[in-house]
Amino acid sequence: MYKAKTTIIRDVVLSENIFKKLGSFIQSECGIKMPPGKRLMVQSRLMKRLRALEISSFEEYWAFIQSTEGKDEVINLINAVSTNKTDFFREPDHFKYLIDTVLPELIKNRPSEIREPFKFWSAGCSTGEEPYTLAMVLSDFAEKNKNFKFKILATDISTKVIEHGRIAIYSKERIDPIPMKMKQKYLLKSKDPANKVVRIIPELRSKVIFRRLNFLDNFRLKEKVEVIFCRNVVIYFDRDIQKKLVEKFYEQLVPGGFLFMGHSETINGLNTKFRTVAPTVYQK
Repeated sequence: MYKAKTTIIRDVVLSENIFKKLGSFIQSECGIKMPPGKRLMVQSRLMKRLRALEISSFEEYWAFIQSTEGKDEVINLINAVSTNKTDFFREPDHFKYLIDTVLPELIKNRPSEIREPFKFWSAGCSTGEEPYTLAMVLSDFAEKNKNFKFKILATDISTKVIEHGRIAIYSKERIDPIPMKMKQKYLLKSKDPANKVVRIIPELRSKVIFRRLNFLDNFRLKEKVEVIFCRNVVIYFDRDIQKKLVEKFYEQLVPGGFLFMGHSETINGLNTKFRTVAPTVYQK
């Protein structure tokens, strides 16, 4: 049985040897690459876990992760090292293309007898800015297209960011990219003027379901979706994992469905069945 020491934690250094072991473990668990340049970042982020566990060194932390008692710590490890950079209306051209081109095509090609909501998936949703941006633009679209209904699945490997997304409270600085009309329609201010935060309105929150999902798992969604947003996520994986993940996305889309990826990403060279319809936008 593993037993942590209770030595007082001072300046702790993550050695190259333990970093390599942690990096290999992280990649095997969730696919995220840990190149040498990330050693100081990992050291800084994991210091909180060492303090919380009263573990005095990264060597002990590695031993704890490997022990039976440490199996639940793996989620905290992944929460700590995963990157969660996101913004409302990030890469805004994607949302314009979605409204102007994708939705009219999806509606046109859907049989008239099908009444169920269109399904969207924000894969790698982080703290919720992307799925709530989707919810805002889709809600505006639905006001002008009365038969249009939608629901959004938002997934991430980090339980910490998923909980943030469910709560849906954001600082005033975070909402700067949201157009003023949408701020007025979809955000609630705190009753306390000194509290500089806002919350997504309940009607919008009800459209987004948050779930934890590890891309390395052999997952299958309950229902196939019309649109997947997975932007600035696959860049953290090696090419083999990227190819397998894009193939999984292909399988989760309905025929004619769309995949949106980040501006720094491409599936060119992965030999997939998708066809390119716009910059970093692909169709099944």
